[in-house]
Amino acid sequence: MATAQMREHERDPEMLLDLQYSLARSYASTPELRRTWLDSMARAHLKNGDLSEAAMCHVHVAALVAEYLHRKKLFPSGLAPFKKVTLNIEEEAAMKEDSGMQDVYYTEEVLVEHLEACVEALWKAERYELITHVAKLLIPVYERRHELMKLSRLYETLTRAYNKIMEVMQSGRRLLGTYFRVAFYGQGFFEEEDGKEYIYKEPKLTGLSEISQRLLSLYGDKFGAENVQIIQDSNKVNPRELDPKLAYVQVTFVKAYFEEKEAPETKTAFEKCHNINRFVFETPYTLTGKKHGGVEEQCKRRTVLTTSNTFPYVKKRVEVVSERQVELKPVDVAIDEMRARTAELTKLCSTPEVDMIKLQLILQGCVSVQVNAGPMAYARAFLDDSRTNQSASKKAKELKDIFRRFVEACSLALDMNERLIKEDQFEYQEGLKSNFKDMVKELSDIIHEEIYPEDMRSLLQDSLHVFSAISGTTSAELG
Repeated sequence: MATAQMREHERDPEMLLDLQYSLARSYASTPELRRTWLDSMARAHLKNGDLSEAAMCHVHVAALVAEYLHRKKLFPSGLAPFKKVTLNIEEEAAMKEDSGMQDVYYTEEVLVEHLEACVEALWKAERYELITHVAKLLIPVYERRHELMKLSRLYETLTRAYNKIMEVMQSGRRLLGTYFRVAFYGQGFFEEEDGKEYIYKEPKLTGLSEISQRLLSLYGDKFGAENVQIIQDSNKVNPRELDPKLAYVQVTFVKAYFEEKEAPETKTAFEKCHNINRFVFETPYTLTGKKHGGVEEQCKRRTVLTTSNTFPYVKKRVEVVSERQVELKPVDVAIDEMRARTAELTKLCSTPEVDMIKLQLILQGCVSVQVNAGPMAYARAFLDDSRTNQSASKKAKELKDIFRRFVEACSLALDMNERLIKEDQFEYQEGLKSNFKDMVKELSDIIHEEIYPEDMRSLLQDSLHVFSAISGTTSAELG
């Protein structure tokens, strides 16, 4: 039955891999057959250019072989070391000590071959951080066998991997995937897939229009182009309001989601896209029914989705198993936006190689004193007690604290830009500094607090002075 379905879906890469995976899963207790299907999936992923998924198939096979040998007391460790590579590896513990294991002829040699394949696949997938975990299993075997050439080559690979990690951390130019929520509606077309939601991991920097077009073309070929519609907005879909004669595919861009207690700001770029299973998207709305309004009325709904497995996985799409929503009121939106801007500026200034063009673009948006846009619009709306009675509230206090950190971040960014610019941009820098001074002065007036002393000769040169001023302590308090 599965083979017949595979023929039916041979042009649908996600469905085809799902079917192959269901076969691999049905043979969970039979190592030889499970390995066959995982190998087949790895080949399909390579053909489709999904390198991380191919690498994970190799990791699962190696863990399967290691677990088998460990149970037979032929290898010191089973699948435990592979948990550092992927949290999904527990699947390989389903092996049964029965007839399924009788016809298996795994040896240490077979394991070594699979571990070597893992190193190669992880390198191609640019997941250099994971190579060291696999190498730790290979090194003792090579040492015991006195395979000095292989040891030498493996240590060379490790050296190159660590150099690559440093390189991509400095450049920020490694793209390990883009994520989308994809939901299907239309019982007559999608059958058991109707109403299901998945997170799709697409290669590199895939755009929303690109994946939408691919799915439209795929299902248009399958059901007829006139019968398929893409739902572009991220709002909750009511299936009863849809035309039963059409197939609908909803596509939404999502990002990896981390709770504040997980301290996302301390995570490396790699940690933010490895072993992840929660994703978020935001939908703007106002209480009047319009999507967008002024800052005083702009709300947003944050939707957090959790998947059954972590990414990357042996498949490039994983089903969504739970969803929760958080409603953000206008002042929450302001806090959220200001916190994000401050974090972005701080992060940009702390990278070893600062991208000057990006820095200037963000700075320009931050120190702008436009009437209805930019950070000052939030200060005027939620901190100005002549316009609102919220100034003493807990939320207003939180927003004030964020503004102090924001001013500090802007000051550091201006300082950084001054060090990077050439002579031809001196006038531009002076303009940014002037805007910054105007912004800080207006902010000081709004919150009735001197953010920096009037007689401060240079706003940017004396960073200690700026810091003590921004922390909210006045000279009187210090005395």
